[in-house]
Amino acid sequence: IVFCPLICLIITIGNSSIILGLLPFHGYWTCYSIVRTKLLGPFLKLFICVFLPVVLILWVVVGIVGSSIGGVLYGFLSPIFATFDAVGKGKTNVFVHCLYDGTLSTISGSFTVVRDFYDVCFHSYVSLMEDLRQKGPPNEKYYEIRFLYLPPALIAAVLGFIVDFPVISLIALCKSPYMLFKGWRRLFHDLIGREGPFLETICVPFAGLAILLWPLATVGAVLGSMVSSIFLGAYAGVIVYQESSFWFGLCYIIASLSIYDEYSNDVLDMPEGSCFARPKYRQNLKEPISNAGSLSESDSLKPHPPARMDSLTNTRIDLKPLELLEGLFKECRRHGEKMVSERLITSKDIEEAKLTKGSRVIGIGLPAYCLLQTLLRSVNNNRSGILLSDNTEITATNRPKDTFFDWFLNPFLILKEQIKSENLSEEEEGYLGKLVLLCGDPERLKISKIGSPPESDRKRAELDAIARRLQGITKSVSRYPTFRRLFKNLVNILSEDLAKKSNGGTQPIRRSKSALAMIFSNKSFNRNTSNMSDQELQSTIARDIEIA
Repeated sequence: IVFCPLICLIITIGNSSIILGLLPFHGYWTCYSIVRTKLLGPFLKLFICVFLPVVLILWVVVGIVGSSIGGVLYGFLSPIFATFDAVGKGKTNVFVHCLYDGTLSTISGSFTVVRDFYDVCFHSYVSLMEDLRQKGPPNEKYYEIRFLYLPPALIAAVLGFIVDFPVISLIALCKSPYMLFKGWRRLFHDLIGREGPFLETICVPFAGLAILLWPLATVGAVLGSMVSSIFLGAYAGVIVYQESSFWFGLCYIIASLSIYDEYSNDVLDMPEGSCFARPKYRQNLKEPISNAGSLSESDSLKPHPPARMDSLTNTRIDLKPLELLEGLFKECRRHGEKMVSERLITSKDIEEAKLTKGSRVIGIGLPAYCLLQTLLRSVNNNRSGILLSDNTEITATNRPKDTFFDWFLNPFLILKEQIKSENLSEEEEGYLGKLVLLCGDPERLKISKIGSPPESDRKRAELDAIARRLQGITKSVSRYPTFRRLFKNLVNILSEDLAKKSNGGTQPIRRSKSALAMIFSNKSFNRNTSNMSDQELQSTIARDIEIA
């Protein structure tokens, strides 16, 4: 109650200032990128530029309102969670920690939220617009407005809204009592058996609160279904435009009712199927493919349904996207210090990284290199999933249920299988690492001494393709909100490391600290250090001091 208004004020004022301050830049740079891109046709460019002010006005309204709501939730919930953590961790002076924990940390976190929001609105936005300008049209055909199909598309969108909104709302209302009583039944069942949300003692108050507030969750689900039905029905206009057929739009309106009915049955664990027909609404309708099943023929990547879907009986890895990013930058620091000592990362790279445009070697190449080492570690240890530096293995069966992992884990698993099928030698692994780190710079590739290119042109082309894919995935990761903040810290560390190396003096302390950090990683340039002895540790420190 005390800190919630202050936190809300910080986040709202900070984010609103960023939105309004960058609004002219967003308007100008978006128009410039749309005009310069080869992906869109002239009429579509004109249409987007004309309606861009409407989008910007909506962005201002949604951004400010969303910041206010987010500030209220963060300012209210963060101190509450910190208080429960203080009780659950068995700290001394629990009463003091209950009052103190979640105060300064929440204020500091609110400023971090504003900083990350700025990074997304500026750096991530600039990166997306750069991709838009550089991306060429597929099959040499740019996207253009087909004016002939705009009136039928608008009519289909209106019909979809008229049909889907009342019918889906009625379906949601009919199924809401089932959701209410089945949710209560599951929660009380877990309460008696100490399963699911009642497994940990610290979670019991929140689980009890979930029982009391479950009717509100049911009402929210009904309202969410009603709101989503608007967009679900209006999508009929998109179908008409894409398929160039008004009939397919009408078919989609009927099929969307079946889609929602089947989806709600799956969520509520009701019998499969739907009483609504599901006509074909696309010319070439592809069958849905399971994410896990399409990755590999490996058994660990095939979907295995758990015995109970709603209880936490299966052991899952407790990893968060922010934790993975922090772990990635720890690896970047460890490898980056070694790259600096070997002159693979130069002062020019670090100076470029401090500028707005950034350095491809440090900004893209170094994180991609660390991700490559993780993939090579997984392949060399014959693991079916992704083996992290602390011997934690992430597979499709034990991965956290987070959209972040759906976006990035599946491409990594596919890339790992491709690397495994190549049967790379140590020389080829070194060359691939050099190719990823230096982003294919031909001059620096010749100067560096890590690995030699394969003699086969086909093998070289395959490694080039793997390197480009890994760099593309890393560029997508670099747009994540916290990436820029962690990246700046990494650049400062490497800059200090390079300065101490140039001046001499205190560098041995930095290098010995880096050597101690190597204990917590399994692999550094294809070397296993998980079971390092004291004698090996002393030799490693001595070698680092000698390099310095």
